[in-house]
Amino acid sequence: MTALPTFLGFPDRLPDGRVPRAMIFGAGHGSTYRGKDSSGYAEAANAIRTASQGDASLVEHWDFDLGGPLFNGRPGCCTDTGDILTIMHDNAGNRARIEARTREILSLQAVPIMLGGDDSVVVPFLAGFADRGPIWILQIDAHIDWRDEVHGERYGYSSPMRRASEMPHVAGMVQVGLRSVGSARIAEIEAARGYGSRFVTARELHAHGVEVALRHIPEGAQVVVTLDCDSLDPGIMPGVAARTPGGLTYTQAIDLIAGLGKRARIAGFDLVELYPPADIDGLSAVTASRLLVNAIGAIVRQM
Repeated sequence: MTALPTFLGFPDRLPDGRVPRAMIFGAGHGSTYRGKDSSGYAEAANAIRTASQGDASLVEHWDFDLGGPLFNGRPGCCTDTGDILTIMHDNAGNRARIEARTREILSLQAVPIMLGGDDSVVVPFLAGFADRGPIWILQIDAHIDWRDEVHGERYGYSSPMRRASEMPHVAGMVQVGLRSVGSARIAEIEAARGYGSRFVTARELHAHGVEVALRHIPEGAQVVVTLDCDSLDPGIMPGVAARTPGGLTYTQAIDLIAGLGKRARIAGFDLVELYPPADIDGLSAVTASRLLVNAIGAIVRQM
């Protein structure tokens, strides 16, 4: 049986017992709605890993997105620990396992990087930072994800930012890339604004640049980035369930990540909602792979 590739060929552990700067893990299922099938999202982590293989031999080469090699001239400092066990519709069990894995990585003083999975995996990922607060959240997404419940499920993909707002260790959030129409109704908009969430639409970002979003993040804050692939324009990220025109460009997305790394401290990163069955010629997986490279590069450079 052929072993599945790791992201960029990273090892699952560093030699000599060194603690990695960042640790990648996949979580294919979170809290799936009753009657829904999340198996397509569970393919995402390995699609991203596969897409990264063309660059695996180039890790020490100059990367023009980063202004230098991935690890900035230092020894390799990132691992890919594979996927944790998740089972579709074992919602409570999935949340417990994702939160436990996040806490385990944080206990090693490493930065957890999670590959989803739909947006429901974000709830336990953020819950894993309970002992590491206060944290801010930078959500890069087309939607605000503020529903209290859908079909009786309070932890599904339409609710992660609502649940985050209830976590005592979350100090605030900035929601970037918003556009078109989603599950939010007037009540959800009012609830998010009442909490103090800062909305930055895709149109505002196109008009004024990434600083219109980054200025809301306190300098030096600990920030967890949650990046929903539908935040990007479907012309470069077609492999999503909710294609919506007018999304962010690749350059805007990586400028947000790099700018955040210079302004604050990236304490965690997740990339969710890649839906490989809707992808075209692997384009979305390649773009997602490059977003992950930029996140790792930003984390390494904030040491």
